[in-house]
Formats: sequence, structure tokens, C-alpha cells
Amino acid sequence: QVQLVESGGALVQPGDSLRLSCAASGTVFSFEAMAWYRQAPGKQRELVATTTRGGGTGYADSVKGRFTISRGAKNTVYLQMNMLKPEDTADYYCNAVYGLRVYWGQGTLVTVSS
Repeated sequence: QVQLVESGGALVQPGDSLRLSCAASGTVFSFEAMAWYRQAPGKQRELVATTTRGGGTGYADSVKGRFTISRGAKNTVYLQMNMLKPEDTADYYCNAVYGLRVYWGQGTLVTVSS
């Protein structure tokens, strides 16, 4: 069974940096795409950043220039978040796609507050 496990969420101050990690287990194939989503309290889940197996990346306008998504070995994906703002506060979810299959992690909480 495929599982995605996120880590790295924390309480940080505005302007700080944080790195989220997501590791997959239970799979022998390489995901076609992996992404990070986030959901703030009372809001819909939104796409933050995505990366394809070929190395392409995409970002939400709200995080361009501050966040960087990267893919490591064995279906791992990272999200480097710099210059964090209070509005970045949310649960961050890892997402992975293989064919018609979509997988989600359980989420990791990022709180940006002074």
C-alpha cells in the first residue's frame, strides 16, 4: 500500500525559513508528478507547487520567488519555504500521481506567527 508521509511542519516567525519533506513508501514505480497543497482554516485546499518526473515545476503566484519544490531520490519531494508570512499558515499536504491514481499524505502543520 502506497503511503506518503510529510514532516517538517513547525511554528515559526514571519521571515523565517522552513523545509518540508515528503517520503513515499510501498511503491516500486516513480510518480509522474508530485506536489504540495495547503489548506488554511476555513479555506479550500489549494495547490502550492508541483514538479514532474521530467523536472518541470510550477508555483502558485502567492509563493513564487519564496518557495522552491524539489524532488529527491526514491519518490521524495521537498518544499523549501523562505520569507514565510502569516498567510502561509496552513496544513501542508503532499500529493503524488501515477496514471489515474492520486495519493495524499496526512499533512503537516505550518504556523507563521510572531
